[in-house]
Amino acid sequence: MVDFWPQSGGQTWRLIAQAVDDGRVAFNRACVHLEPWQIVSYTVSVAFLTLWFRRMMKSDRPISKRIRAAVFSAVRNIPWVKAQIEEEMEKARKDLEDTVHQFDRKKEFYKFLPEHGLPPDAILSEAEMYEAMGEYTFVDGRVSGVVYADHDDEHRKLLEKMFSIFAYSNPLHPDLFPGVRKMEAEIVRIVCALLHGGTSSCGTVTSGGTESIILACLAYRNRAYERGIRRPEMIVPVTAHSAFDKASQLLHIRIHHVPVDKNQRADIGAMKRAINNETCMLAQRYGIPLHVDACLGGFLLPFMERCDFAVPPFDFRVSGVTSISVDTHKYGFAPKGTSLILYREVNLLHHQYFCYGDWPGGIYATPTLSGSRNGCAIALTWATLLYYGRLRYTERTQAIIEATRLVRAGIESNPHLEPLGDSDVSVVAFTSNKFNIYALADRMNKVGWTLSTLQNPPAVHVCVTMNHTKSGVVDEFLRDLSSACEDLIANPDLQHTRTAAIYGMASAVPDKCLVEEVSYMFLDSCYAMPAPVLAGRTLSIEGRKMSLIGGQLPTFSPGGLVASATTSDPIYETKPTQNSLT
Repeated sequence: MVDFWPQSGGQTWRLIAQAVDDGRVAFNRACVHLEPWQIVSYTVSVAFLTLWFRRMMKSDRPISKRIRAAVFSAVRNIPWVKAQIEEEMEKARKDLEDTVHQFDRKKEFYKFLPEHGLPPDAILSEAEMYEAMGEYTFVDGRVSGVVYADHDDEHRKLLEKMFSIFAYSNPLHPDLFPGVRKMEAEIVRIVCALLHGGTSSCGTVTSGGTESIILACLAYRNRAYERGIRRPEMIVPVTAHSAFDKASQLLHIRIHHVPVDKNQRADIGAMKRAINNETCMLAQRYGIPLHVDACLGGFLLPFMERCDFAVPPFDFRVSGVTSISVDTHKYGFAPKGTSLILYREVNLLHHQYFCYGDWPGGIYATPTLSGSRNGCAIALTWATLLYYGRLRYTERTQAIIEATRLVRAGIESNPHLEPLGDSDVSVVAFTSNKFNIYALADRMNKVGWTLSTLQNPPAVHVCVTMNHTKSGVVDEFLRDLSSACEDLIANPDLQHTRTAAIYGMASAVPDKCLVEEVSYMFLDSCYAMPAPVLAGRTLSIEGRKMSLIGGQLPTFSPGGLVASATTSDPIYETKPTQNSLT
């Protein structure tokens, strides 16, 4: 034994010391043939592997998926594989850009601010051309969801007048816009009453369902922090809206996705097993807040009861429910841009608020994520609620639910389709075991219908709106759906479509980063400005923009577009291009 080890302490200590010393000697003998650089490299490698393993263990994804993703990521970095993927991604980018801009035949874009501005008639004329782009009109009832209100001339005229009154209002300044402040308070109270909130119920108007959900998560995260939970977690079914995943990423809340049963309902047993000391959102029995996301059907369910449809309790009548999100811009028929987040008690709402008292600009406090907010959107929502009233909402709910039941019955009677889940409210989801369901969506798209695509499992759904309740729309939809099914059965080659390929790739690739990249390409394409397509003898788009900036027509030269003779600013000069004159 070396002198380092103490000589007293009993037999047990001596045995431990001897074992440690024997291990040291054995390790030194094992490494005696290694050079210093090898020892260093092995140590660094083990350290990196340990860090990688720890990162893998912190992920919420199953270990099998994590390993497959890691292997795919490594293979993807092989030079020839990387080159092939980049080539295919570039093709996908061009294809997406062509798809996004397919209805813009000229592809002329304003890239600079006009020097003197354009007259209102010219602006309106161009706006009408922009509005006419595309092949679908929601008023025909051929679109799943998206726009939930029908074309009500009286309602639209009311909104136009309300816009002219409140166009520049901002609830951030209630002293300047007290009317908008009152409108928001009344909207909150009206919807709280619809959802059986008591006198202590409260909430705010938000910009949409995603913000409503994020704010609920923010409130519960802050509540968890107050209770000493440093890494709060929430439990949601895999079918929950992806806004919860966005909130998880933004607010650093760990999210647990639990499976659903064969009827696409949350597995309560799995949710119960997922509860732990860090859970910040779930149920009353465990003293944990429970949020109900009623963004889609929240303005149908209260009126379904008035129509004598069976509706299980879902709102503040359920004692464990502490918050509800509901969109007024869906079945509330208000213009886009408003939703509500409601709480059972004001102390929960206070966890949503933000206040910073040390700002040199003054005390800054806001109820939602935004500072300045669109007061006009609040005014339009307020006017819409008062315009429809209980009776009109009830009548419209009756029509929507009846149309939904007809669609469901038609799909159930189709031998090629299989409904998914129960169509309790206004959505009918279905799949097929006889052909690729995404090919059916593309086939319906070709005859003028848009369906919403789903995944895990592959499916599509139709979200019934007021526009589907028009005479003959449901019958025409079911006829075209049946015809499309027969076409796919008779000709399997029709199943090789773009949507089928995209979702097939998404399900097959273990590394979802590739799926994210394609999604980002689509988003980039929405902001892209492809080269113009010129017809006849006209200015290039650059020439058009330059003329708008200069406030006068440019002159032409054989080399291309140049500045007007009275313009001295060199910014107007352009290099000779092939498209300067056509």
